[in-house]
Amino acid sequence: MGSSAATAPDKVNLAIEARGLIKRFDGFTAVDGVDLSVPEGAIYGILGPNGAGKTTTLRMLLGIIDPDEGVRRVLGHDRPHEVAHTIGYLPEERGLYPSMKAYEAIAFMGALRGLPLAEGRRRGKELLEAHGLGYAIDRQIRQLSKGMAQQVQLLGTLVHEPRLVVFDEPFSGLDALNQGKLERMIRGLAEKGTTVIFSTHVIAHAERLCDEVAIIAGGKVPFAGPVDVARDRIRPQVRLETRAQDGPWRAALPAEARHEGSFWYFSLPGSGIEPLLRALIEGEAGVLSLSIERAGLHDAFVAIAGEAAARALEASPDEETAR
Repeated sequence: MGSSAATAPDKVNLAIEARGLIKRFDGFTAVDGVDLSVPEGAIYGILGPNGAGKTTTLRMLLGIIDPDEGVRRVLGHDRPHEVAHTIGYLPEERGLYPSMKAYEAIAFMGALRGLPLAEGRRRGKELLEAHGLGYAIDRQIRQLSKGMAQQVQLLGTLVHEPRLVVFDEPFSGLDALNQGKLERMIRGLAEKGTTVIFSTHVIAHAERLCDEVAIIAGGKVPFAGPVDVARDRIRPQVRLETRAQDGPWRAALPAEARHEGSFWYFSLPGSGIEPLLRALIEGEAGVLSLSIERAGLHDAFVAIAGEAAARALEASPDEETAR
């Protein structure tokens, strides 16, 4: 698949493909022409502030709601309900029956996806043991902390061993320790070939985990593709320290170069660093240090979606409340 992907992108196996998705609620357009292509086995992030349309997009992909316009294919099917048994979905609204025991709650969630109840109970106990929650197997959900209950629901999302897992704001409400556990779990799923798609308003999670992202703002997707391609929208930044303050080498620096003390700051020239290095050496600039820093996903988000969307992203509370 790797070699053919460069010459024939349409041959890449896609877990999810959406074209022109539009959804309106009472005259308000929540999603406005979204296109997505999620490769099989990828970790794919939908990144945007609260109210940007992330949850509505996921619900359309899963067939929970239908788009007003556009088409979507999930695991090769036009009707997502036909493959519901191969999908795991963790919605933003967490909820388990409080009187159920932890392992029974996992089994119940598996049964909703076609897993026999007895097998679900067996797997539920195994999953709880494997994730350090063996002591909670027979505890009722009401006896668990919020974080533990979220972990039980997460395991229930995975108990039927789905090919595609969809998480809506999965990190919300988790402490740093459990966020780290979830990140490791997501990487483990991808290593086994499971496709993982998750929405988030936290750039750090997307940057650490995702192969590809869709940036969504105001119901539109101004960028969808590899994280590296998003970062490359901004040229890398160079920090140069020289012993000499002036000389013929100065002509080789870009016009926008900023001088502070013995340091120069500027964007990496389109010709690369080698011609500049030659000019610095031949001009006896006395290079003391030189570093090239690639743009992060945050800077790329600002460049792609705009300052207003970036401010909304940073202002998004931990709990997703908007559509």
